[in-house]
Amino acid sequence: MTVAAAVAVLVGVLALATALGLLLRVRTGRARPTRTNDTRTTTANPTTADLAPAEAFGTEATLVQFSTPTCARCPATRRQLDALTAEHPGVTRLEIDLAERPELARRFAVMQTPTVLLLDRGRAVHTRFGGPPRPAELTAALDTVLAAARAATAPATTPGDESP
Repeated sequence: MTVAAAVAVLVGVLALATALGLLLRVRTGRARPTRTNDTRTTTANPTTADLAPAEAFGTEATLVQFSTPTCARCPATRRQLDALTAEHPGVTRLEIDLAERPELARRFAVMQTPTVLLLDRGRAVHTRFGGPPRPAELTAALDTVLAAARAATAPATTPGDESP
């Protein structure tokens, strides 16, 4: 191999690595609404009932954080989620250590830690975040879930019942 060919290969590898790194950076922490036909999970609708006892889930929403002992970004994500749950009554954070429960990584298609799932009051996965959630997107997703919960519990009004 000539020097020119070796340099060309090196430049190509660096360009590919840079492009992949930028793509990963753009996708990390973004909200991804879940779909019932999501093929990234091992089941169409992975069940969340066995993640923790029923009293560990929030009455309005639950933020499930998947982490590992070696995760460098998990403590900051834990603080971010705790601050958010302190602002919203009925919302709790549940942390799952994948080192203790590795089968959950496959079931929920966790490819990196932290991964955060936003569950609604029925414990259905509403949104997932791969990596530390971006604050604005996390707040918007949580507000959507809370608004849906409020709308579901609001008393129905019939025409003519409105007060002046």
